[in-house]
Amino acid sequence: MRSERRKNRKWLKITGILFLVLVIGVGVYGYSVYKSFKTAVNTMHEPIKRKHSEKRETPIEVSKKDPFSVLMLGVDQRGNDRGRSDTIIVLTVNPNNNSIKMLSIPRDTRTEIIGKGKQDKINHAYAFGGVPMAIDTVENFLDIPIDYYIQVNMEGFKDIVDAVGGVTVRNDLDFSYDGFHFAKGEISLTGEEALAFARMRKEDPRGDFGRQTRQRQIIQAVINEGASLSTLTNYSSIFNALGKNVKTNLTFDEMVNIQKNYKQVGQNIEQMEIKEQGTKINGIYYGIVSNEEKQRIQNELKAQLELNLQASN
Repeated sequence: MRSERRKNRKWLKITGILFLVLVIGVGVYGYSVYKSFKTAVNTMHEPIKRKHSEKRETPIEVSKKDPFSVLMLGVDQRGNDRGRSDTIIVLTVNPNNNSIKMLSIPRDTRTEIIGKGKQDKINHAYAFGGVPMAIDTVENFLDIPIDYYIQVNMEGFKDIVDAVGGVTVRNDLDFSYDGFHFAKGEISLTGEEALAFARMRKEDPRGDFGRQTRQRQIIQAVINEGASLSTLTNYSSIFNALGKNVKTNLTFDEMVNIQKNYKQVGQNIEQMEIKEQGTKINGIYYGIVSNEEKQRIQNELKAQLELNLQASN
């Protein structure tokens, strides 16, 4: 069970980025694609009942090329169980510097759960109160507004990778993992193979840095496939896979405006990391973030969103 969750967590980045890239890069080509895309968006669209964020004076407008933020939640849903957001990633998108900053928040991070009035692991917010409570809690933790959310059902992510026809990467380390062998040089990967390629860490002398490098390779390869003209022949499968596995409060019109005004941002994706100190409280493991580290992260994200920097809460 834990091994399967770890597999799924590694792929939220790829699934979420692919979703954004399809919005940003592919655009709408012809009536048939337009119709399929709009149908998929209507299936994915799930607004949330929530007041305007207190972290912003006025709502953002993608039609005016405002920087915006997205909370991506990787959820392992089974049956009627809501599940937990074992993967939490915040994307801050800025069309003025043509970049996306991608921050992964460890699920064991200890913070205040907004609406519960207590300190707990940050991934418990979704379990307690769904997307609205998760957004409120992340906003409070990072001291930035969350404008949109993308919820990904991680059980179906491989369909999305396979829907773009697989990916091609250049591998610089010969290794075997999870039943697959990866030779040096240019290799083509299916969804299952790409998952294993992105997961391996222990056999890499570079450790987690090597794994992150491979993850970025996969993300870039998915972007290339998703944005290529050849992918249009398979657009129905791609939109169908997204429609089944993604929920978001982005509307169709907002996606069209993002496609129009944010075309270059997907080419520059920077990963950010939170430094934590692991500890046990009453026998339960938590990740503790120092005030200094929290302030560093908050300032970097506020600068990316072009918000006024301010002292931490």
